[in-house]
Amino acid sequence: MDSFGLIGYSLASAAYLLFALLIFAARNNTTLARWVLISTLVTVVANVVAALQIELGYSLQWVMVSDACKIACWSILILLCNTEHRSFRDMMGNKYIRQYVSIWSMLMIVCWFTTYMLNFSYEYLFLLFIVFNLWSLVLLEQLYRSANSQVRWAIWPMVIALASVSIFDFVLYAQATMVGGIDFNFWFSRGFISLVVVPLLLISTRRIHNGSVRIFVSRHVVFYSSMLMIAGVYLLVMAFAGYVINYIGGEWGSVVSISFLVLSGLVLVVLLITESLRRKLKVFIAKNFFANKYEYRDEWLNLIGKIETTSAESYYQMATQIMMSKVEVHAGAIIKKVTDQRFSVQYSENMSFDDSFNEQLVQFSLFCQRQGWIIDIEEYSKTPTTYPELSLDVKMLNEKSIRFVVPIFIGKAFYGMFLLAGKDDGKQLNWEDRDLLSAISKQLGNFVSLHEANDKLAESKQFDAFNRMSAFLVHDLKNVQAQLALITTNAKKHGDNPEFVADVYETVESATERLAKVLSQLRNKQAAQSKSELVNVAQLIESVVRQRNIDQPQVTFDSIKDCEMAIDSETFHSVLNHLIQNAQEATNNDGWVKVSLAQQGKHLEITIKDNGCGMSKDFIDKRLFKPFDTTKGNAGMGIGVFEAKQFIESIAGLIKVESHAGQGTTFIVDLPIKPVYE
Repeated sequence: MDSFGLIGYSLASAAYLLFALLIFAARNNTTLARWVLISTLVTVVANVVAALQIELGYSLQWVMVSDACKIACWSILILLCNTEHRSFRDMMGNKYIRQYVSIWSMLMIVCWFTTYMLNFSYEYLFLLFIVFNLWSLVLLEQLYRSANSQVRWAIWPMVIALASVSIFDFVLYAQATMVGGIDFNFWFSRGFISLVVVPLLLISTRRIHNGSVRIFVSRHVVFYSSMLMIAGVYLLVMAFAGYVINYIGGEWGSVVSISFLVLSGLVLVVLLITESLRRKLKVFIAKNFFANKYEYRDEWLNLIGKIETTSAESYYQMATQIMMSKVEVHAGAIIKKVTDQRFSVQYSENMSFDDSFNEQLVQFSLFCQRQGWIIDIEEYSKTPTTYPELSLDVKMLNEKSIRFVVPIFIGKAFYGMFLLAGKDDGKQLNWEDRDLLSAISKQLGNFVSLHEANDKLAESKQFDAFNRMSAFLVHDLKNVQAQLALITTNAKKHGDNPEFVADVYETVESATERLAKVLSQLRNKQAAQSKSELVNVAQLIESVVRQRNIDQPQVTFDSIKDCEMAIDSETFHSVLNHLIQNAQEATNNDGWVKVSLAQQGKHLEITIKDNGCGMSKDFIDKRLFKPFDTTKGNAGMGIGVFEAKQFIESIAGLIKVESHAGQGTTFIVDLPIKPVYE
């Protein structure tokens, strides 16, 4: 095995020396190219030292020192890919390179000093190289994932080469830590591993023509990298396996070590190839270990400020413009779902739709209802499998420059969607952008829904006001019709009676005034304003009684001396007429209805009493004064008593009811005397 190791390290030394000569012959004077040359020469030295150790038998610590320098050089090369320094002096001034060199130097000093103090115990050196190789893997992972597709094509051979060497050494030193010594079957194989990866390094060097790959890492906190998590889990499994092997004293340690080596290679392949797993890992890590991209308190206050200060003509326009501003696009629309196959454009800005686009809206709607996701058209065009069961006409969408589709949910119900269009700048939404847009969409959806409800409520109130006015007008017309009907009914019987004729003229005059009032209300689309005038209340009641006595049962009136007060005589006449009419209708023809007027201090008390069917207490409490609730079927509007109560209370009066079923009813109207005009 010694000869096997010597051959491997010697061939690797020769290969890297040839590689260094090729780099030197290329005469590339960039900082990156020079450092590749330095790293290659240091690798030559490391392989020569390892080969000489096998031949001369000196301490492995010298090989480890050279290996540590080799790892440091290649790691600094990886960091250089994120810089644009033109000199070594500028390069060493870079914060991240200085941090790496400082930590590397400190770990080297601490571990070698500890090893010396513990009588050259290698355990701490093994741990040191576990850390160095793990650190190298983290940097490689960040380098590859932060590069665009063109740069990845150039660097992936180098990433595979360096990662292979680091994983092999990681497994070697991890096993050595667990079992207390290096497995030399692995150790002698290191030279051949180093030799095999030289062509990959050569390929990457040729692909990077200008010596700069222009990569910029978005997250510099390496200890939260996805590679670190997986490598850490692997290390724990390795440690556990080592302790199990030591505990049971098995003889199959080499088999287990090789198995873990294969497993590490599979992990590397999964990280480099499986895009969905990498994306899920990064989202999980970013959510749990990094600060949020957005300050949601500021975003919330900003949203409220825009809602309060917007000058949009409609709330649909306001919601669309706010959503457009969040993704900086020039066009947008809010689409409301009518049915699963039909949609309504509530507002659009710089966008137009025709019937041919309806199928796309159907696809958007079904997908959003099923998944609840925001659709990134650029992402869909590149990887359609990311959006399962979604079939879109990308050409049509690109013609309209549609970039994002943001669903709108109100609670769990799907309301519609925002369509956002703009120039394709290559920017895709990450998970933080999607979370923010979803939150804003939910708030704007609730805002739109609230305003739609307010519009419906206002419309309902308008119809309610119109219907209420119509009901009062119909009620007035019904009273006029009843007066005229009484005239025609009694005309044949009392037509020759002069008193009847005089009463007819008075009734027709009253009906004419009522009709004029009704027409005025219809023309003005509002109820006529009441006008107070000085009225003799006793005479007004006598006039009402006289009109009501055309019908049965007859009404008797017991009055005090004349009493004048300021009141709307026409409305008061209508109120008394309705109350007395109700008393007559509730009483048999052989019954009686009595009306009395009394004065108590500065109050008038009008009592209307009958011995009719009466009312229950429950009916009085729950239905009597409720508008549009009647016991007369189609013959009544159910607003007479309500109108009486409203009028009496409007002039600071009171209306009281005393009734028992089957025993009659008493209405008591208490009015304050107002001797002046209002």
